[in-house]
Amino acid sequence: MEGQKKLNRQMPYWKQIIYVLTIGWIVIWIYRTVLTPIYPIISEYFGGATDAQLGHISSFYFLGYVCMQIPSGILVDRVGKKQILIPGFLLFSLGALVVGVAQNIGLVFIGSVLAGLGCGTYYGVAYSLTSEYVPVSKRSLSTAIVNSGTAIGSGLGLVSSSYLVGTGVLPWQALIFVTVMLILLATVMFFYFIRIENPKTINNTKADVKKQSSLKELFKPRMISAYILYFSTLYTYYLIDTWLPNFLETEKGFSGTSVGLASSLVFFTAIPGALIFSRIADGIPKKKVQLIILLEIVAASVLLITVTTTNQTILVVGIMAYGFFGKLAVEPIIISWLGESAPKGSIATMYGVFNFFGMSASVIVPSLTGKISDLTGSKIYAFYLAILIIGIGTSLFYLINRFMGEKKKILD
Repeated sequence: MEGQKKLNRQMPYWKQIIYVLTIGWIVIWIYRTVLTPIYPIISEYFGGATDAQLGHISSFYFLGYVCMQIPSGILVDRVGKKQILIPGFLLFSLGALVVGVAQNIGLVFIGSVLAGLGCGTYYGVAYSLTSEYVPVSKRSLSTAIVNSGTAIGSGLGLVSSSYLVGTGVLPWQALIFVTVMLILLATVMFFYFIRIENPKTINNTKADVKKQSSLKELFKPRMISAYILYFSTLYTYYLIDTWLPNFLETEKGFSGTSVGLASSLVFFTAIPGALIFSRIADGIPKKKVQLIILLEIVAASVLLITVTTTNQTILVVGIMAYGFFGKLAVEPIIISWLGESAPKGSIATMYGVFNFFGMSASVIVPSLTGKISDLTGSKIYAFYLAILIIGIGTSLFYLINRFMGEKKKILD
């Protein structure tokens, strides 16, 4: 406690929040990625699970996660961030523990749903904290720093799993138990560093409460365009997150530790990309829409080259380029851009709705990709579908915002 008080005197609260939230994402993404490079080992352990069943592990987790988005956002706005986040992470640890001790694939699905429900409390807390406490001029960059925890956690999960489990050093359950310990440590950290809010500051005036509950505020064209784009962006990202290691191993000739290393490049190259483009976005606040569209187009183009090439060097360069220009680069800009028009008193609710639509893709893509693989014998068609979805989502985002921009000019 004394050390935390000393830190409070030395560092502004908004900077503490950035570091704490970054660590939270690291822990979440270690859990999310630790199983994907070792699907064949998990399949064998459970008596020959199909690709579709393996995809269900991620889909059930994300089902729980998505179902919690809107309820947790509303609860955060009404009850408080810390009061919702800590019970959520305790449930997350319980779900992960159930996965680790499971003796059949059905129990893994149950544990995955519980873990997803617990994790579902995090997003609204994280980005309502950054929206409320981080200075506007530093918001895109700060969000990118927080999101770098996604890249670090993903890389750690992929590399540790492919090396330690893929080479037979540890059973797959051991890494799940380590993750449970990390989740509990993160929960302790949240307890010490995130402030408890005064209920009087949470319960707003009647006018604010009325505004909180207004669906119209959450479904303006600007908001809808962001929901569509985020779904498109996350569809591709979670395809890569859940199936890229298996795709590289079964269709591109990678093996052993190289699978995890190659897959993790997406996440490690994302860190400089996110920091660079977020800094640019903070410098040109009125050009964020154009920057978002440019990044989406470049990411889709790079991904197409990556999955169609037969040259492993080009493939690895393509993976790195997608990381640099893709989801983790564009997401902080979308989040900060959307936060500029968030309804007063409903920031967490707005981000909950935003993430609900985006993360719906994460429920669909693991199982759908497994089905496509079982039916066609290849996952490349799933990548083609993802690229098409990015194209459609980016086009709709552009058209809606252009129309709204022209309408505003006419009204002015």
